[in-house]
Amino acid sequence: MLPKLKLISHTLCPYVQRSLITVIEKQIPCDREYIDLANKPDWFLKISPLGKVPLLLVDDEVLFESAVICEYLDEITPDSLHPPDALTKAKHRSWIEFGSNLLAKIAGFYAAKDQETFEAKRLDLIANLELLETQLNASPYFTGEKFSLIDAVYAPIFRYFVAFYRYQNFGFSDRTPKVNAWREALLQRPSVQQAVSENYYDLLDEFLKKRNSFLAELIK
Repeated sequence: MLPKLKLISHTLCPYVQRSLITVIEKQIPCDREYIDLANKPDWFLKISPLGKVPLLLVDDEVLFESAVICEYLDEITPDSLHPPDALTKAKHRSWIEFGSNLLAKIAGFYAAKDQETFEAKRLDLIANLELLETQLNASPYFTGEKFSLIDAVYAPIFRYFVAFYRYQNFGFSDRTPKVNAWREALLQRPSVQQAVSENYYDLLDEFLKKRNSFLAELIK
């Protein structure tokens, strides 16, 4: 019997999304509670060591950090979303960490204050996507037909690029056909679609336009 689970979330957080995708894929009963990160409630700050989402409440225990949460959810349920081979699993974990680093670079891109910094961040993102391209030799997912935890991690990353292309072509997909195909396959998956609200892109658009950044000025 599974413990009582509750995921403390935020509507736009990509780290929450990867956890929710895992919950949905594994069909795990799990309550959700959304908080305002601009006005974090006291109860949340008392139980969150880093003051970040997601948190997973497991009965009376608290887990934090999305990678840990996803691993835990996978381990307490059958049919693992990790490959069985130890080396392949380790490789997946390595590229999951690369994905987290890519999210930080995305944040640097949309937060850049001036055109010079913005352009440097844009080119750095392109270089990282081209590096990711070299790792893809299967389809439709990272290792072929089977959806894995690494796919749950990259789906929220790719959602950002869909949002960016709503404004203009920044060149992110010009030389990455395998990444592009992977992105499209992930964004069509029901668990990925269900991990965000129907107005997700409108909320993200509002968030990006409110920032004091070069991108915000570009898209207003």
